[in-house]
Amino acid sequence: MFGFYRFAAVSPELKVADIAFNTAEIIKTAQECTKNEVSAVAFPEMSITGYTCGDLFFQPALRQESMKAVKKIAGSFANSSMIIIVGAPFFWQNALYNCAFVLQSGKIRGIIPKTNNPNYREFYDKRYFKSGETVPEGTTCLKSVPFGTDLIFSCDHNFSFGVELCEDLWGVIPPSSHQAIAGAAAIFNLSASNALVSKSQYRRNLVQQQSAHCLAAYIYTSSGVHESSTDLVFDGHSMINQNGHIIAENDRFHRKSSIIYADIDLKKLQGIRLCESSLGDAKTGKCFRDILLTEVFASPGVEYAHIDANPFVPANSAERDIHCEEIFRIQTAALAKRLEHVKAKKLVIGISGGLDSTLALLVCAETMKLLGRPMYDILAVTMPGFGTTDRTYNNAVEMIKFIGAEFQEIDITDACLLHFKDIDHDSDVHDVIFENVQARERTQLLMDIANREHGLSVGTGDLSEIALGWSTYNGDHMSMYAVNCAVPKTLIRYLIAWVAENSKKKLGAILEDIIATPVSPELLPNDRNSKINQKTEDIIGPYQLHDFFLYHLIKYGAEPEKIYYLATIAFEGIYDQTLILSTLKRFIKRFFQQQFKRSCIPDGPKVGTISLSPRGDWRMPSDACAELWLKRLDDIVL
Repeated sequence: MFGFYRFAAVSPELKVADIAFNTAEIIKTAQECTKNEVSAVAFPEMSITGYTCGDLFFQPALRQESMKAVKKIAGSFANSSMIIIVGAPFFWQNALYNCAFVLQSGKIRGIIPKTNNPNYREFYDKRYFKSGETVPEGTTCLKSVPFGTDLIFSCDHNFSFGVELCEDLWGVIPPSSHQAIAGAAAIFNLSASNALVSKSQYRRNLVQQQSAHCLAAYIYTSSGVHESSTDLVFDGHSMINQNGHIIAENDRFHRKSSIIYADIDLKKLQGIRLCESSLGDAKTGKCFRDILLTEVFASPGVEYAHIDANPFVPANSAERDIHCEEIFRIQTAALAKRLEHVKAKKLVIGISGGLDSTLALLVCAETMKLLGRPMYDILAVTMPGFGTTDRTYNNAVEMIKFIGAEFQEIDITDACLLHFKDIDHDSDVHDVIFENVQARERTQLLMDIANREHGLSVGTGDLSEIALGWSTYNGDHMSMYAVNCAVPKTLIRYLIAWVAENSKKKLGAILEDIIATPVSPELLPNDRNSKINQKTEDIIGPYQLHDFFLYHLIKYGAEPEKIYYLATIAFEGIYDQTLILSTLKRFIKRFFQQQFKRSCIPDGPKVGTISLSPRGDWRMPSDACAELWLKRLDDIVL
């Protein structure tokens, strides 16, 4: 469904050289996978015989029974399209190979020999096995079965995969690198990696890195504790990765068979490969045979996938802190460079007491620390108007004073009233003119003050507002440098909270109250209780939804119906489907209609993988139509 495929990695209970027992256990666990509607399942290296058979691999009886077992496993699933990948020794032309057998619909569809046989310290694989590199390209065996390291398997245009075995991953250039270049979106690794102190973390890092290098799903499974313990112990480590991120991982040293599942979005990986990598330009120097398999059932759902409701915000608090520090340093370094280049004497910034201007002021303050300049080289201007509340005003003033910036207050009410009179607009009509006049008045003041002070006007608008066009053209849309332009609204709260946690108590308290204040441009008069009368999210929908939509649309070009489906999963119990659908339609309409604003936005630093700069990441005509995207949402029945 929508490009998701369900993968499984099994580390089965086994008995060394007991092929009947091992075969029965493989069949039993594979049947569990069919019940769970798995597309493909992998078993460890030498899962039919056990990896630690030693010189028993030279025994014909072992090899012959092993081949019978491979055929028995295949035959047990003759009525299933699920792909099963098992490990067994294979004797061919007077040599023995450590192989992965790809099985589907009752048949052996391909055999992949291990390329790199370790022969150091505790390993002596070359005593038994030849490298798969000795098998000529285009080789077949068992009458018509493809055999070699030159195989890529394809089920449909989304799902193609390659296979490597254990040490292959540890080599300088793993076979999976060539397979990914040749089009494999998923890599299966059948392993028998033994346990040593700290080895599991190194192995985990290795799998994550290769998954990221290949922009692929990487399904890794390894032999467990029932391998021979004569000299070594095996921990049965299994992992399923997606583009460097672990989606599923088992507990090691299990005594019974272990199965892990993951729903992997191969279509997303395909999209990222297309728009966010140079993989298409890479050359492998190796010719591959494309083995066409029966189409497998796509994943019936995403219960084994991680659909993050806040894709811009790391869920792990420690990782989030690192993320926030890195972003803050990028913003600060960028502003410092621009400030030094233009030789500005002041940073001029408008402070409203809202999230965006707060983050921008904090970046300005850190920039002055970085450059060894005094805080009064920041000129922070409050410009109260018709909708300014005591809460935001007081927070703005207190924050400016605590930081030590130069403070200036200019009430824009009279200037706006005069402007209404000049353009013959009734000031009692609170329409878009009423709002935009205020935004442009504030921007004009900041620009003129910056000229007066030989300074730089710092913009405060964020990525979410830029995506939605939620700004006044040539008002808050414009500045001399925009430090928040690639930071989405959902992340800004966490950035400010991170600064609050690392600040003195008084500043921390001010920042916490700013975080708790509803998002508002404060352009409409307040209610009778002097409370905010204009809440942005009541008008355009939750920013959490908009950021979710933005991520999936831009990151890998997800179709609108897929974005809706993922949102219903991610926000189940938080937002109802009607709100999600209506907000998504509003997002798409505004994203297309407001491109003309993005086509001429100021410079600003990219901090994450998504930016809407017309000079860098996003080039879109200002008059492109949204109908194609909206029409696909019209077919959704709630």
